[in-house]
Amino acid sequence: MRGNVLIVDDERNMCELIQTDLRLRDFSAKWCTSAEEAWQRLNEEDFDVVLTDVRMPGTSGLQLCEQIVGSRPGLPVIVMTAFGSLETAVAAIRVGAYDFVTKPIEMDLLAIGLDRAVKHYRLQEQVKRLSQAVQRQDGFGAMIGESPPMRRLFDQLVRVADAEASVMITGESGTGKELVARAIHDQSRRARGPFVAVNCAALPDTLLESELFGHARGAFTDARTDRKGLILQAQGGTLLLDEIGEMPIAMQAKLLRALEENRLRPVGGDREVSFDVRLLSATNRDLEAAVEENRFREDLYFRINVIQLKIPPLRARGTDVLVLAKTFVETFAKRSNKPVTGISHHAAERLLAYSWPGNVRELRNVIERAVALTQHEKLMVDDLPERVREYRASQVFIGGDDPTELVPLEQVEQRYIQHVLQAVGGNRTNAARILGLDRKTLYRKLKQYESDVAEQD
Repeated sequence: MRGNVLIVDDERNMCELIQTDLRLRDFSAKWCTSAEEAWQRLNEEDFDVVLTDVRMPGTSGLQLCEQIVGSRPGLPVIVMTAFGSLETAVAAIRVGAYDFVTKPIEMDLLAIGLDRAVKHYRLQEQVKRLSQAVQRQDGFGAMIGESPPMRRLFDQLVRVADAEASVMITGESGTGKELVARAIHDQSRRARGPFVAVNCAALPDTLLESELFGHARGAFTDARTDRKGLILQAQGGTLLLDEIGEMPIAMQAKLLRALEENRLRPVGGDREVSFDVRLLSATNRDLEAAVEENRFREDLYFRINVIQLKIPPLRARGTDVLVLAKTFVETFAKRSNKPVTGISHHAAERLLAYSWPGNVRELRNVIERAVALTQHEKLMVDDLPERVREYRASQVFIGGDDPTELVPLEQVEQRYIQHVLQAVGGNRTNAARILGLDRKTLYRKLKQYESDVAEQD
């Protein structure tokens, strides 16, 4: 869509004529016949440009333009007038009009002017969002982080937020994939629309289709009324399909068809309904491997994976652990009304040394527990769970100079492969890439290790 235009003219026929022509040129166009009605529409809906007549009963087009410029700076207004005098044009520019056109309108020239105005407006909005992101030195939206991996993620989020392309968010459990999805929605042009999230793993296979697509009355025993599904509830906004890797194959085919056509049929319904949502998906599974194993449809994978965002695990974020921990201390101390002001030096060392397999979710849980139990102004080592206090980082031990300590090459390889798998959260595709192996070779080695263990047992 080239842009969303609001047409304001007291002549209904003129509004309809312009609307019809603009829609043929791939603009979205709506109209009203008074400045008062236009102002109300602007408060209810987002537009990229306003096209208004000058001479109208009541509030004139120039007065409407002045009102928009004063309260909606940056929103371009193009003024139409049948009185193509220099004085009218100058008056329009003086009150802040972006451009003006004369009647009778040449639609080719109007389309060019609207295109220019829309691009100008969207560029301004993008610069504004970039400036806001730069001002947030330690995060993006509700996310917090100062490490290079998070800086790179924030930079990616700024660039993808305004795109309409589908985004797949990958990362280990507890890294904050839904938080990333909400940040994308909040920074997008769909921010005023709804954000709807559904956990595909939390719903039984028999209910998932009804939850997503909705159902008609009488579709099944308990369907006493029509019910709008989650996709339609997200109309005009963003839909997050969390844990999409758990979606049954049969449901994947139905979802793909709906996404390709932007239409769906409620369960038991006799007609299709169109929808307009931006799709985000999230998973902690290795979907590439699932595709190879025929557990996930390849065509759906390419449809949802237009842009991929990888959320770094907490162990790869360095001192972000302490940044997050201090934020959680403040939150839980305030909530429980306890005078806890920070973290002791030794406790901070233990937090940094721990590998955080549960990521940010686990850190939050640890700090909440520590604040609840501590009797000090700062969290001490004894306030931390034993697994954090006593943690020792695992290393790939090759051996020393003593021949009795040396191990076979095969065992070194096995230990290193297991170490890499642990470092990437079990993602075999990433592990194979780091190890320089193709996935089939890695799978073969892992199966061999499993069989070796079974034989030893």
